[in-house]
Amino acid sequence: MLLDVREPWEFELARIEGSVPIPMSQLEGRFTELDPDSETVVICHHGNRSSYVAMALQRAGFESVLNLEGGLDAYSSVDESVRRY
Repeated sequence: MLLDVREPWEFELARIEGSVPIPMSQLEGRFTELDPDSETVVICHHGNRSSYVAMALQRAGFESVLNLEGGLDAYSSVDESVRRY
């Protein structure tokens, strides 16, 4: 699962195809939408919010959680279909 924890306006600007938007501010109330047994890659703009969320998910018992280092900003340099903002 590609979990995008940016705000809705950021998700509208640019995103990785197939990612699921759940803003960090809404995550606590939406934990049930996530599968703790599924590999989860957490995405934000630069990697800070996603790092925090990845650690929180691990503490909550999620087995396979990865943070997209450098965030969507870094990813846009390898996938030109993703707009940089």
